[in-house]
This record gives sequence, C-alpha cells and structure tokens, in this order.
Amino acid sequence: MTEDLDALAKDLDREHVFHSWSAQAGLDLPVIAGGSGTVVWDHAGRRMLDFSSQLVNVNIGHQHPAVVAAIRAQAEELATIGPATANLARGRAAQRILGKAPDGFAKVFFTNGGADAIENAIRMARLHTGRDTVLSTYRSYHGNTGAAIVATGDWRRMPNQFARGHVHFFGPYPYRSEFWATTPEEESERALHHLERVIQSEGPSTIAALLLESIPGTAGILLPPPGYLAGVRALADKYDIVLILDEVMAGFGRSGRWFAFQGYDVVPDLITFAKGVNSGYVPVGGVIISDAISATFDDRVFPGGLTYSGHPLAAASIVASIDAMESEGIVDNARRVGDDAIGPGLRDLAERHPLIGEVRGEGVFWALELVSDRETREPVGADVIGRLKKELTSRGLLPFAADNRIHVVPPCVVTDGEVQEAIAIYDEALTSVEEDLF
Repeated sequence: MTEDLDALAKDLDREHVFHSWSAQAGLDLPVIAGGSGTVVWDHAGRRMLDFSSQLVNVNIGHQHPAVVAAIRAQAEELATIGPATANLARGRAAQRILGKAPDGFAKVFFTNGGADAIENAIRMARLHTGRDTVLSTYRSYHGNTGAAIVATGDWRRMPNQFARGHVHFFGPYPYRSEFWATTPEEESERALHHLERVIQSEGPSTIAALLLESIPGTAGILLPPPGYLAGVRALADKYDIVLILDEVMAGFGRSGRWFAFQGYDVVPDLITFAKGVNSGYVPVGGVIISDAISATFDDRVFPGGLTYSGHPLAAASIVASIDAMESEGIVDNARRVGDDAIGPGLRDLAERHPLIGEVRGEGVFWALELVSDRETREPVGADVIGRLKKELTSRGLLPFAADNRIHVVPPCVVTDGEVQEAIAIYDEALTSVEEDLF
C-alpha cells in the first residue's frame, strides 16, 4: 500500500504539476511523504538525510513541534486577515525580527517570499533616492519576479530581461578571480576598485542601490574576502547609494549567525529576508527598513502591497521559530557544527578526492567545487554532477547541486553524528564517480 502511494504521487506529479527551472519531460523526482529534523522519508519509509534543506530554507528542521503547534493555534484563532489591520501575531513577528537586526531599524514590510522582498527593497531604494539604476553582481540569485530576476546575474535573467535600470559587475571569487588576485586581500582590494569604476562609469547620480547577497548562495557560497563588504558600505556612503543586503538564503542561522553580514563589519540600509525566518513552514519574506528610509514614507504613500502581507499563520510561525532557535541554541549549533564537524569533514574529503577543487563555507552553508583537473581548475560537466546526485540519492542523502558544485547545507539542527553519516555518503559517492574518471 505504501509503495502504491509513492507511485501515485509520482504519477500525479508527472501528469499535472509544472515544475520550476526544468524541462518537464523525463523528470523523475523523489517522493517526500514526511520528515523530522534533518531526515525525510517517502511513503514506504525509505529514509534520507536532507542535506539540501530543500531550497536551503528549512533551517529549524522538518516538523519542529513548536512551530507546527503555533501554526495550528493561530489557525484555530484567526486563519487569515488583510494587511490593512493591526494584528498581534504580525506585530510580534516584526518585533522578534527587529530584535535580531542592528540598531537603527524599527520597521518590517512583510512579503510572500524572498523574490518580492527584493522587488520591494528595490522600489524603496528608488523612491528614497529618486534614482533608477540598481547594481548587482553577475554571480548572484535574487528571485524569479520582474526586477529580482533581472538583478540576478546568472543565466536565468537572460530569457527574462523585462525590468529596467539594472547593471551587473563582478564580485570577489578568489578561487576563480576576475582580477588576477593571488591573495584574499588582493581580491578584495581589486574587486572594490572594479566596483568603484563601475559606479563612476554609470554615473553615481543615476544609481539608487547596490544589491548584494551577504554571502552569495546559489552562486557558490562565496564568503566575502577581508574588508570587502565594509568597502562596499564605504562606497555606498561615498556616492550616497542605498546598500541592500540580501539575507534571504544566508540569514537566520545559516551562516552560524542571525544575519550573515554580522560577521563582516557592515550595516546595510535595507535587509531582505525569507526562507530561514520560519523555515518555509508558511510562505513569507520581508524587508527590514532602516529608520532613514522608513521616514521617507511617513507622509508619502508607499506604492506597494500584497494581499497576504503579514499573514497571521506566517507571523505565528516566525514568532515560534525565532523563539525556538533562541531557547534551543540552534544558531549557536549551526556555528559550532560548521567549525567542528562539517568544515573538518569536508576538508578531509578534499585531501582524498581529486574531484574536489575547493571547500568553502561557514555555519551550515558550505560548497564543494568540483573540477576535472585541480591544476587548470576546469569545472566538471553536468554529466558528472548528475551521476554524483544519483549516487548520493541512492545512498540515502538528498543533495543540493548547482553548476559544478555540491552544496552541503543541512538544517541548523544537524548533529555531529548526522554530519559524520553524510560525510561517509559523500565519500562513497565521490569514490564511485572518480573510479570512472581518474
């Protein structure tokens, strides 16, 4: 009977569901029937370690009882209410979020997810400055709506170039430096010089915002080299440009901090969030707004809004998530397990597997960059990544793959034992693939 349910789920999916970022024919997706913590399973009870956190968003783990209970209680009290009301759950959610933000932030605008958080942050920056252009990096992903997808630097923007006023530049990436840098410090200095020349060439008086992921996620988990984000802040101040830091993927524990930027000596003007704020139990995102930008709209209408802005079920899940992360030390666990288990385990794999060109990350936010030749750093092709995904899945690990990388991104609640289990699976899968390559 359970096998029949898995087959039915696959049949219904193939027949009726149109999937994102995919050619639809030939999709063969795993069935997920349930989950708990870091583990998911199908109807037949086949268990998998979720080292993808789905789309790097299930930070608190699957089915956290406090979050589930909060959603249930809110649904019984008030399942929905429009945004043109005051609601206690919404107010408490904003209060909890602002409690983790730097000084100088007192307002939150709630959205349905990360992409429309980016849309509204861009809108705020343009209206606040009276300028149009938004600068963002080529190696970035900001979402799949109008301005967010064009702000994105990777291939996904190219069929979707419908928004105006976007210019891209190269951010730092020491492993594949665009600047002939030989040290992280050189990479930072030269990347900042490049950015300033782009600002000057575009005309500072035309630029509304600099939009950056604090740690680029889908683009490769690219930790900022020393001084880079602080240098971007200095350039934004020098040219009177709004700095938007995208914390949609990196925020709420993923880096081992509440916000990733808190480790890099920088405070932005606008902060976008989603994903980990409630681990996606109910769709939600938002913009944390600095006092200066918020004041722009004290006596001026903000021309933006969403039917489900600050939805009470989402708000209740945010309150429960942040409270549980605090009381259970979940953010601290993410930092510790990254330092003590994930980082050392992945570096050990790199010493033994020629496919691994570089290991980088922090907290529960890591990437294995895979190469066919360590000397030339030639990226492996899609065939190798596809084979590795199958090997990992067949051994009971749900992976996250992007381009020539495997991202190691478990929930923040992952244990040392689960990390050891996953490292053993990565080891076996890499060994199997390498046998045919080297």
